[in-house]
Amino acid sequence: MSLFLRGTLVLVVTAFLGECLEFVINMILARELGEAGLGTYMSILPTVFLIVILSSMELPISLSKFFAEREETYHRGMLHYAFRFAVITTCVLLVLMVLIYTWTPLFQGYHPGIRWLILIVIPIVAFTSITRGYFMGIQKMSKIAVANFLRKGIQLLLLVSIYQFLSFDVDVSILIALGTLIASEGVVFVYLMHAYFHAIKGNRKKSHLTLTNSEMRKSVLSVSLPTTMLRIFHALTHAVQPFLIKWTLVLSGMGMSEANEHFGMLAGIALTIGFFPSFIAFSMLIVLIPTVSEKASAKDMEGIITHLKQVMWITLGYGVPAVLLYYLLGDYLTETFFHSVSSSYYLKLLWPYFLFHFLVFPLQAFLIGLGLVKDALLHTIWSSVFSFSLIYLLGSRFGMEGVIVGMNAGSVLITMLHYFTICRELETTIWLKSAIKM
Repeated sequence: MSLFLRGTLVLVVTAFLGECLEFVINMILARELGEAGLGTYMSILPTVFLIVILSSMELPISLSKFFAEREETYHRGMLHYAFRFAVITTCVLLVLMVLIYTWTPLFQGYHPGIRWLILIVIPIVAFTSITRGYFMGIQKMSKIAVANFLRKGIQLLLLVSIYQFLSFDVDVSILIALGTLIASEGVVFVYLMHAYFHAIKGNRKKSHLTLTNSEMRKSVLSVSLPTTMLRIFHALTHAVQPFLIKWTLVLSGMGMSEANEHFGMLAGIALTIGFFPSFIAFSMLIVLIPTVSEKASAKDMEGIITHLKQVMWITLGYGVPAVLLYYLLGDYLTETFFHSVSSSYYLKLLWPYFLFHFLVFPLQAFLIGLGLVKDALLHTIWSSVFSFSLIYLLGSRFGMEGVIVGMNAGSVLITMLHYFTICRELETTIWLKSAIKM
C-alpha cells in the first residue's frame, strides 16, 4: 500500500470516529440550545474561526510543505524560526484583539466571557500549528489523527458532564459550548507539544544546516500569506453568510425569529448531516499537501496525476452513495437524530453542495502542493461572489429554496475552477480512469 493511501486510511478511520463524536456533539447542542440558540451559536462560530485562522497563520500548511520538500538537516533551523514567528504573531494578535474589544462592539450582546475565551485560544492555536505542520511534513499522520480524535472526545466529555448535571439559560449555554471547544484545543496543545519534544529529542545531536532568516521567511510566507488570505476570505464569507441568509429570508417575507430558526435548521441540522462524510475529504487534504509538494519538487508529474485519479475515484466512491442516502432517507435521518422533520427538505435540496464540496477539499491540496495557492484564492473569490449574488437575488424572492440554489451553484463553480486549473498545470486530459494502486 502506498504511503499516501496508508496515511489517508489512518486519518480516515480516526476521523470517522471523531466525526461520530462531532455528530453527537451537535445533537447535544441542538437539544440544549434549541433552534434559536443553535442559530446564534452557528452565527458566532465563523467569527471565532476567523480569529483561529489569524492565530495559526496557516503554519501547518507552509511548514508541512517545507518539511516535505527539504532534507531533515534543515528541519531544526526552520522549527526555531517558526517558534519565534509564532511568538510575534501571538503578541500582535493579543494587542490587536484588546484594541478591537475597546473600539468596536465585537461580541457585545453575548456573554462577556466569550471575549476572554478568544484571547485564550490565540496562543494555543499559534503554537499547536507548528507541531501540526511538523508531523504533517514528516508524514507522522498518526499524531495528527490522535490529536483530531482527542479534540472531539474531550469536547464531548465536557459537554455531557456539564449539561447532564447543570441547567443554564441560553447565553450561558452558548458560552459553555464555546468554552468546551477551546478547552479541547488546550488538551490537544498539551498532547502535540509532548509528542513534538519526544520526537526531536533524538535529533538534537545530529548535524543540521540552517537557512538564512530571509530564506526561511520566504519559505514560510510564500505559502502562509496567500493561504491565510484564502482562509480569511473563506472565514469572512462564512461569517457574513449567516447574516446574508437571514436578511434575505426576511426580505422574502419571514419574520426575524422565523428566519433565525430556519437558518438554525439549515446550518445546525442539514449541513451537520450533509457534511458528515467530509472527514474523508479533510483526511486526504492533510495527506496530499506534503505528498504533492514532495512529488512536485521532484518533478514527478506522473505520480501527481496518479494521485489525482485516486482522489477523484475515492471521492465519487463515497460521495455519490452519501448524497443518494440523504435524498432517499432524509426524513428518517433528521427526525431520528435531531427530531426535526422540516429540515430534511433542506438536506435533500443541498445534495450538489455536499457532493462538490467533497471534491473541493482535496483539489485545494493539489493547488497548494503545486504552488497554485493564488489560483485557489481567486477561485474562492469568484465562486463566493457568484454564490452570494444568487443567494440574494433568488433568496429574497423564493425564500430558502432560492438560498440553496445559490449555495449549490457556488459549490459547482469552485470545484470546476479547481479541477480544470490542476489539469492545465499537469497538462493532462480531463477524463478519469482507474489508478488505485494498493
